[in-house]
Amino acid sequence: MNASDFSRRSLLTGAAATFQIIRPELVRGAGKERLKAGLVGCGGRGRQAAIDLMNGSENVDLVAMADIFEDKLEGNLRWIKEQHPQHASRIKVEPTHRFVGFDSFKKLVSSDIDIVMLATPPGYRPEHFEAAINAKKHVFCEKPFGTDPVGVRRFMEAAKKSEQMKLTVVSGAQRRFQPEYMEAINRLQNGEYGAINSLYAYWVGTPVIQNKARDPKFGDMEWQHRNWYSYVWICGDQVVEQHLHNIDVCLWAMNDKPVKVWASGGRAWRPNEELYGNIYDHLSADFEFANGVRMSSYCRQFQRGAYGNVSEQIVGSKGRWDSRSLRGNRNIQGNPYVLEHTALINSIRGDGPYINHAMKVAESTMACVMAREAAYSGEEITWDRIMASKLDLQPKDFEYKKPMTMTPIPVPGVYKLI
Repeated sequence: MNASDFSRRSLLTGAAATFQIIRPELVRGAGKERLKAGLVGCGGRGRQAAIDLMNGSENVDLVAMADIFEDKLEGNLRWIKEQHPQHASRIKVEPTHRFVGFDSFKKLVSSDIDIVMLATPPGYRPEHFEAAINAKKHVFCEKPFGTDPVGVRRFMEAAKKSEQMKLTVVSGAQRRFQPEYMEAINRLQNGEYGAINSLYAYWVGTPVIQNKARDPKFGDMEWQHRNWYSYVWICGDQVVEQHLHNIDVCLWAMNDKPVKVWASGGRAWRPNEELYGNIYDHLSADFEFANGVRMSSYCRQFQRGAYGNVSEQIVGSKGRWDSRSLRGNRNIQGNPYVLEHTALINSIRGDGPYINHAMKVAESTMACVMAREAAYSGEEITWDRIMASKLDLQPKDFEYKKPMTMTPIPVPGVYKLI
């Protein structure tokens, strides 16, 4: 029986012909009501995701926002309205649905919405995703899906639950929605390039520095949030936060996850100062899959003027595919940042294929964490070991003025993965 055969609001069950009331968003394709979205994390990426959602479908409104900082929420809500007046009638975030504080996500997911958009720094992703799934919401989830093994495993457990409930989960790994990439991966998996022999992933770019100096009024925790890209607990380091895009493409092509990795990295130019935190500025990794295929991965954030390369290469027995070949035509079939939201809405409404990328991108996230830990420790790290690791980087309590000692910059041979 198709979902459309069911009532949107109730389901006849059991011999007693009793009615069980169910949430409308759980019934894929059973109705065509407008959907209501809430945004958690109202920084630059969050506000752009809200616009991409509006551009991606006419069938959704933004009705709730949550952030730990009121200035971020109010400032970016104002920006959305001022810079995109064409969507003003669909931005319906009343004051009662503007939630501020470390528990603001709980208030948002318990409100009357269908979709939760998660765009906070990634250290929060497992807890926020778990809450959204427990509240039976569909999710747009920015990558990566955590910063440590304990958190990513927590995400994976919620991912299994989301699949069981047939909730839609779309990731911010937008290459999975870029037609040129989708066509290339299909050709690779259909054997056009023969058996895959090796893969190469690159994000060789420039630094992400969010603040030039610390405002004296900021406590340690507030400062680390406002400069989050510099701190491993909340960012994950470049290999997790940014390079995931390229590693995810390679795992997508392989339709598999690596079994082990060794890696090297360090800090070539980042000064050992608070502003620059405790992440590396370069890291290279050598992954191996169960069938013996290897993937080389390189990421770095050097000052502008250095060589740059953001791409993937896959070498098969019958030819080589290089994503740089797409550059002349990239996005001619649509903006992938918008297309991912079109796919989200179509999946929920039953106007397109069902999508749930939660587990696949969680596995890509764990592979990136595995590479980071291999570089930090100087050891070869296996998939089984990272899946059993007790490493948990998250603070146990949250308060704007909370003192936080920056953990030391990892030294291979001294640092140990627990």
